[in-house]
Amino acid sequence: MPAMAARNAASRVVTSIAAAVRLVSSVVGGLIVLYAVFVLFEANPANPIVEFTAGVRDDLGAFTRDLFTPEDPKIAETVNALIAAIVWVVVGNLLSKVITRLAPRTKAG
Repeated sequence: MPAMAARNAASRVVTSIAAAVRLVSSVVGGLIVLYAVFVLFEANPANPIVEFTAGVRDDLGAFTRDLFTPEDPKIAETVNALIAAIVWVVVGNLLSKVITRLAPRTKAG
C-alpha cells in the first residue's frame, strides 16, 4: 500500500506540473494575442497595458520578429506576434502532454 500511495502522490505532482506548464504557456500566448490586437487597432503605446503586453512580446515572443515582412509594418507585426502566440500555446500543450505521460501509472481497483 505505501508504494501505491507514493505512486498516487507522484502522479498528482507530475499532473500538476503539466497543468502549470499548460497554464503559463496559455497566459503568455494570450498576452501576445492581446498585444497583436493592440497593434492592429493602433492602441496608445504609452498605455500601461499596451506597454506590458509589448514587453511580453519582446521578451517571450521575439523569435518571430521579422519572420514575415509585408509592406505594411502594422500587418507584419500583427501576423508575427500571432504566430508567436500560436507557438507558445501549441508547444505548451505538447510539452504538457509529454509531462503527463511521465506520470507514474496507478492500478485501478
